[in-house]
Amino acid sequence: MKHSIFAAMLGIFCLILSCEPIQKEVDNSLILQIPIQKPDLKPEWYNVAFLIMDGVYNTELTAPFDIFQHTIFRDSIKAMNTFLVANTHKPITSFEGIRLIPDFNYLTDSIPEIDILVVPSAEHHLDSDLEDEAMISFVKKVDKEAMFMTSHCDGAFVFAKAGILDGSESTTFPSDISTYRTMFPHLTIHENVLFVHDGKYITSAGGAKSFEASLYLCELLYGKKIAQRLAKGLVIDWNLEEVPHITK
Repeated sequence: MKHSIFAAMLGIFCLILSCEPIQKEVDNSLILQIPIQKPDLKPEWYNVAFLIMDGVYNTELTAPFDIFQHTIFRDSIKAMNTFLVANTHKPITSFEGIRLIPDFNYLTDSIPEIDILVVPSAEHHLDSDLEDEAMISFVKKVDKEAMFMTSHCDGAFVFAKAGILDGSESTTFPSDISTYRTMFPHLTIHENVLFVHDGKYITSAGGAKSFEASLYLCELLYGKKIAQRLAKGLVIDWNLEEVPHITK
């Protein structure tokens, strides 16, 4: 009896060992065959695209994403479809190390018409990213149809490089103001404010203050009560009158 039990257990153990590499092979095969899932966009909502690239900073991405995505929980408003756009379908790695899967590749995909473009700051927005002609062309293309173009921190450099801020007033990350003025001396640039709204362009100082610029846009679209409810849901004190900003 003991020999029978031992033999049975040994057989099961061997079966597990023999199956392990086969299971891994099946899993890898399945991963390769999984199609890229597009977000379930609703045509009656605003399409809000976040332009990301390697080195994107977490806060400038997640702050506006949190605010805008939470509009789906508010009743009787035109909520926001939020999605990520990049020049690849491969994972994008943020400056802080989070891996992000883009929903659309602007080089190859047919992208829904974008109502609001958000450009969070990225590590190389003051140098090599500004030499990415395909990315700059994408920004110019979206600008022709979008209702609002918003940037956080050094995302303003991308807008300025694309030429879409010519004739508009703007701001950027406080410690990069001098560089911004040097690179784009023809622009009217403000400091000591959290955001500037001029026409359809909203440029933010960035960091944790990216929440303020995003709540401002929601107040603009939905009214003060909705903006305050969005802020309350994220435990943020929101009162536009207390926020240093410029509107043109």
